[in-house]
Amino acid sequence: MNERQYRFFDKICLGIDQAMRALMDNAKTSGVQNPAKGVEDIVLNDEQRKHSAALMRINHAGEICAQALYHGQGVVSRSPETQAKMQQAAIEEGDHLAWCKKRLDELDSHTSYLNPLWYVGSFCIGMVAGMIGDKWSLGFVAETERQVIKHLKGHLHLLPQQDQRSYTILERMEKDEAKHRDEAIAAGAHELPEMIKKTMAITSKVMVKTAYWV
Repeated sequence: MNERQYRFFDKICLGIDQAMRALMDNAKTSGVQNPAKGVEDIVLNDEQRKHSAALMRINHAGEICAQALYHGQGVVSRSPETQAKMQQAAIEEGDHLAWCKKRLDELDSHTSYLNPLWYVGSFCIGMVAGMIGDKWSLGFVAETERQVIKHLKGHLHLLPQQDQRSYTILERMEKDEAKHRDEAIAAGAHELPEMIKKTMAITSKVMVKTAYWV
């Protein structure tokens, strides 16, 4: 049976559905078990709880951006193979989104109120990257994952020592992001210019500092 070919309008409709799912914390997932399951949930004091929640809110917002980035690239991807890779990566990032949301609920906190803004911005960036070409699009994925991994490593040191549930989630996310980076490189990702890398890093810092509080 031939694989179904989607028209551009079909892809836009699919993109709207994916956006609504992501923003309503109902993104498609692979069904992988939450890595924090079985890890003792030690009671944190108010300061520790608020700090952990703020860090997990940043990571949840980052996963919203990841969903949007992959969705935007998938809409304009020039090859079925690359489109399939983007869709699969979005599903795997959906696991991360669900884990972060659950941890935020456990910490009695909320997701970023600016998630719709993060999604729209990242979706547009994804579309632009995808329109430039699949190799450059994959290069964008590889560089994004490099920066995310660096960011997650930092959070692993910033979390309160008692918060092993959040630590376990971020540790697993770091491994998954490394897998996405390596897959993009293996698929022929082009190295991005330094100026674009620095712009991405600055944009990420703005999101991180804002999502910590809002």
